[in-house]
Amino acid sequence: MLLGTFVPKLDEKGRIILPAKFMGDFANGVVMTRGQERCIYLFSQREFEELHERARQAPVTGKKGRDFLRMFLSGAAEDMPDKQHRVTIPPMLREYAGLDRELTVIGAGNRAEIWDTASWNAYYEATEAAFADTDEEVIAGLF
Repeated sequence: MLLGTFVPKLDEKGRIILPAKFMGDFANGVVMTRGQERCIYLFSQREFEELHERARQAPVTGKKGRDFLRMFLSGAAEDMPDKQHRVTIPPMLREYAGLDRELTVIGAGNRAEIWDTASWNAYYEATEAAFADTDEEVIAGLF
């Protein structure tokens, strides 16, 4: 499970060093794609394949499903971390997420998310109060 918050830097070649504690999940390759709220989702190769297999079960007749899969899969890129645990974020994904040098990487359970730090801070500030004030069940059976 991927957990925690990390603040790596984006180098001049568009690479980041992945947190060492994530390397058990990412050692056999990663898949990056567009995330929601303009972040980048980072999945292990295995997790992405399982996600894609589930997505393939959706009917192609539903427009929302087609739209989601087109956005999700057309932005996907595979990479293999190097010996320094670096992966290269493709220019299209860097542009999509508005990435600058300062990044925030969060563990989100089955994936990591790569955010521009200013975007993450704005999202966190806007969302934290609602999180603290939650008084109803948001995820069935969680609390």
